[in-house]
Amino acid sequence: MIKWFSLGFWELIARVVLRNKILMLSIVVVITMLLTLQWKNIHFTYTEANLLPDDDIANVEYKAFLSKFGEEGNLVIIGVKDEKFFTPKAYAAWSQLMESLKSDKGVDLVVSINDLKKLQKNDSLQKFELVPFVDNSKTLDENYLKKIKTELFHDLPFYEGLLFNKRSGTIRSAIYLDKKIVNTPQRKDFILKKLIPAVDQFEKETGIDLRVSGMPYIRTMNTETIKSEIGIFIGASLLITSLLFFFFFRSFRATLISMVIVIIGVMWSFGVLGLLHYEITVLTALVPSLIIVIGIPNCIFLTNKYHQEYKVHRNKAKALQRVTTKVGMATLMTNLTTAIGFATFVASNNKLLLEFGVVTSINIMALFFLSLIVIPIFHSYVPAPVERHLRHLDRGSVKAFMDWILRTVKQDRFSIYVVAVVLLVISIIGIYKMRISGSLIEDMPKKAPFFKDIVFFENEFDGVMPLEIMIDTKRKKGVMKLSTLKRMDEFEKEINQIPQLSKPISIVSLVKYSKQAYYNGNPEYYDLPTSQEQAFILSYAKNSVKDNKQNLMKSYVDSTGQYARITTFMRDDNGDKIPLIEAEIRKEAEQVFPKDQYNVTITGKSLVFQKGTGYLLDNLLSSLVFAFFLTAVLIGFMFRSFKMILVSIIPNLLPLMITAGIMGFMDIPLKPSTILVFGIAFGLSVDDTVRFLAQYREELKKNNWKIRKSVFATFADSGLSMFYTSIVLFFGFSVFMLSSFGGTIALGGLVSVTLFFGMMSNLMLLPALVLTLNKTLANEQEFIEPKIDIIEPSDEEIDNRPGHRDLGAKDQ
Repeated sequence: MIKWFSLGFWELIARVVLRNKILMLSIVVVITMLLTLQWKNIHFTYTEANLLPDDDIANVEYKAFLSKFGEEGNLVIIGVKDEKFFTPKAYAAWSQLMESLKSDKGVDLVVSINDLKKLQKNDSLQKFELVPFVDNSKTLDENYLKKIKTELFHDLPFYEGLLFNKRSGTIRSAIYLDKKIVNTPQRKDFILKKLIPAVDQFEKETGIDLRVSGMPYIRTMNTETIKSEIGIFIGASLLITSLLFFFFFRSFRATLISMVIVIIGVMWSFGVLGLLHYEITVLTALVPSLIIVIGIPNCIFLTNKYHQEYKVHRNKAKALQRVTTKVGMATLMTNLTTAIGFATFVASNNKLLLEFGVVTSINIMALFFLSLIVIPIFHSYVPAPVERHLRHLDRGSVKAFMDWILRTVKQDRFSIYVVAVVLLVISIIGIYKMRISGSLIEDMPKKAPFFKDIVFFENEFDGVMPLEIMIDTKRKKGVMKLSTLKRMDEFEKEINQIPQLSKPISIVSLVKYSKQAYYNGNPEYYDLPTSQEQAFILSYAKNSVKDNKQNLMKSYVDSTGQYARITTFMRDDNGDKIPLIEAEIRKEAEQVFPKDQYNVTITGKSLVFQKGTGYLLDNLLSSLVFAFFLTAVLIGFMFRSFKMILVSIIPNLLPLMITAGIMGFMDIPLKPSTILVFGIAFGLSVDDTVRFLAQYREELKKNNWKIRKSVFATFADSGLSMFYTSIVLFFGFSVFMLSSFGGTIALGGLVSVTLFFGMMSNLMLLPALVLTLNKTLANEQEFIEPKIDIIEPSDEEIDNRPGHRDLGAKDQ
């Protein structure tokens, strides 16, 4: 009864679709229009991906730091390394550039040589004043500019590492954006419409190359690259899948409607993003192309079944009806297993992956129903297939390859097992070589000018990735106690010994500069005051703080004077060493700062990102286990056989192990982009397994439980379609290798490789396992009628169903 209900349900679907064609198409049009209206809500992300849950301790500490000192990623730096810089023409252009940037309402502060202030004591007011370092009236004199260069490198150690590199002579300016615009579209407007044109103008006037970096700049240029690649992915995906589709079917009409379906699917995917108010990130930007790649196999499967049916009885209406009746449930199940693979990301407790999983899963299922409606309706309006369109059913272009696989399965299963075990052992060795990457910029386009600028600043100033240390003195105004400053100075000296970190910056540097200023700028006095000097030097500094415009300490000490900030920078290629660096910093902090008097917090974007990567890795196993569990439940529900569950999991687990081993041997690190590979590939690969085992069950019943005959009949019926589907997916995911982002390239390449091994595993290892375990798998008790029937019913089953009425004769 359940079986006939299933058959009757899909026959009802076919009847409703084909008898209400205008209504069905109208519904598709209305849905498309409604989702298109949601495009207005689409916008690109203006923040980095936060890979940690909100309640994670690293996130909590980072937010606490931001509440005390504000957004850390608001610094844009412009650098120059050219002997011509200290010439009147270049210096004048530089000054003009800095003044134009300073005048922008989105800029909070500009620190540059042309506007540099130095501390100078005012004995009458007993405070330090900021006075100009450069006399702009003399800058037309080249000798004066050379003198300024000498004084800068010799007399102002406070600015070393901030504004200049004494060893190489590199000069840079620091542009602090208004923290309110850093994570808004205004940041993009400033970078693209103000900063870049101004830099281009300077380079045109002087012939000097400028280097630009800093998190706001990097994030903006990264987003622009993502936007430019969305169109490339969609276009390339459409091109390669349409070519493959036409190669299979030799029909312009069938190819055209398939392209129309996936284009509507792309429009729906953007609409779903807008409807859910999700931002376009480096992951969700892939969704439209994924929809194309995953949607085409649906079109191939349904079109192929239509051609098969039409070739048998030459009745177009009957063939279209039976496309839905025969393969509706099978197609639903394969789409469902694919959606499950993506839905596992929802369990990661991570916003970025959750949104990616939700949008992809929804659109995969929507595309299934779209295909099931549009393909039969379209073919009902166009002429029936001609012989040229049906030749692909007898094509032998891959016959030799498929024959070789079949011979191996028949005659040499031992070799299949040996190869599988060897690959497994090699893969395990490779897995032990895998590393985790905590890099913020590793996936960014290496050939892009902004990435080369990142490398420049990393070489010249020991990194651009901030690492923040917050000192809680547990009492108001505790930071300015000389004992605290001395502990911080000792701590900073230890940090400076860590080779991966740059020179630290804190209130200590400013206090040392204050002592130098007190002694009339003599650089020999750049040091902390002694206990005898403390009273009058710190009183000068405190008097200076009262003038808000000249409050130099606000960036390093919070408003209560209880919290101090130490900032250091790290080269991004040290991202995987962050745990060791953090452990070393904590060890030194415990020795310098007694826990009963101080709390030390280590945070910053680099640290949070690295911990996020580790968090994703920890969740990778649980996500895959969840995917295996859901697949097992689905297969168990269909087959009610525990042994069948094992047979279905093994051929899909091996390709994942092989891919992980390849990553280890090729030094492809585990990072947010590559972690996605396993869930995606498993969801796609298991489709072939479900289709093969379901067909095998039916063949057993047809062939009176003769094992070998049933396996080979299953291979003959399903093997070619498994091969074609895998080819489409292989080349479809290869499109992502056109990206300039390392993570996207790795994602595309690794998923393609995994799907290739998945295809081979399902074509060879799966039937070999079934043959080897045939005595138990063929037991009729293991193959009692399933809860649902996913294999196409025979013509006799359809025609003999009580109450059946064939639409073919009437509609024809």
